[in-house]
Amino acid sequence: MLALVAGSAACNKGSSTAGDSAGGKNCGVELAYLGALTGPQANLGVNIEQGAELAVEQYNQKNGKDCIKINRFDTEGSPDKAPGLARQLVANKKIVGVVGLPFSGESQAANPILEEAKIPNISPSATNPSLSTKGWKFFHRAVANDDAQGPAAAAYIKNVLKAEKVFVVDDQSAYGVGLADNVRKGVGAAAIGSDKVGGEGKQTDFSSTVTKVVSSGATALFYGGYYQNAGLFRKQLTAGGFKGPMIAGDGVNDKGYIEAAGNEAAEGTILTCPCAPPSAAKGTFTADYKTRWKVEAGTYSDVAFDAANMFLKGIGEGNTTPEKLNEYINKINYQGIANTYKFTDVGELDPSLLIVWAFKVTGGKVVPDQAAPRS
Repeated sequence: MLALVAGSAACNKGSSTAGDSAGGKNCGVELAYLGALTGPQANLGVNIEQGAELAVEQYNQKNGKDCIKINRFDTEGSPDKAPGLARQLVANKKIVGVVGLPFSGESQAANPILEEAKIPNISPSATNPSLSTKGWKFFHRAVANDDAQGPAAAAYIKNVLKAEKVFVVDDQSAYGVGLADNVRKGVGAAAIGSDKVGGEGKQTDFSSTVTKVVSSGATALFYGGYYQNAGLFRKQLTAGGFKGPMIAGDGVNDKGYIEAAGNEAAEGTILTCPCAPPSAAKGTFTADYKTRWKVEAGTYSDVAFDAANMFLKGIGEGNTTPEKLNEYINKINYQGIANTYKFTDVGELDPSLLIVWAFKVTGGKVVPDQAAPRS
């Protein structure tokens, strides 16, 4: 099987490795994290914020304790709340770059405000393909989108699980719908049924959908959505007699899924991610992260660390206005600890650098399984 992994492209001669952000202090400007820190999707947002904050702290160790400040704006992952926080962010004229937004729905709602203010932003995790079709000039995505993740998940279902009857469910979010649609197309005739459920915090009783899944005779189920509801749904599926595996995307790739489902129900779940295992990050990142935060690096912690370091390297080289920093990011060829980063003219990661992995819930933990197959 071909692996959807091509993250080993060499950077150009002038590129530096992650963490090498020296090159002149240029202190006094600020970065921001815009995304969830609380709410039903908080775990994924906290992973990202902590990765970005670690990068800033390490930069300041080299360049002065208060050289660069990172501001935190908690959207709770809500498309309704994100625009207001984005307006607060752009009012701070010292902010020259944003790590975020983590989720696709809030990105669609708040990115126009960042775009109008001409503030460069790098999302470590928002994967809906439409985000790069808006004509935005300040948007960048540091991971593969769902046009890569969805087909990879479908290929895993067909080629690894060899499931012949697949039921597809989504939570009606921009992320969940887009990913589920890609999987449905990818499995083709094997998709024997579908349904929609409420998003995070909007539904706790999934009995109607459970009945549809069980009566369909499906041997596998794909869920497009986030970890809290996925866990509750998986728990009820097991109680309702469904014995097949659940497959889901990066929005479910979190310990919160196992906590919500319970170890027994969650066992064997396959979770795809346009990311490599955090444990595979280069250098001392994993040890540094655990020392600082007292937990293991989570999904997208390493990508967020790289995103912040791209901004910091640009600032260190004198790009201290949003416009100049955006020009720098547009041209970057950066070797990070999670991947190499080079962006297309619409802000997507260069196609040669896309990564998609499959993870598996085993013994109450999410562990790496394999690079996801393409076909």
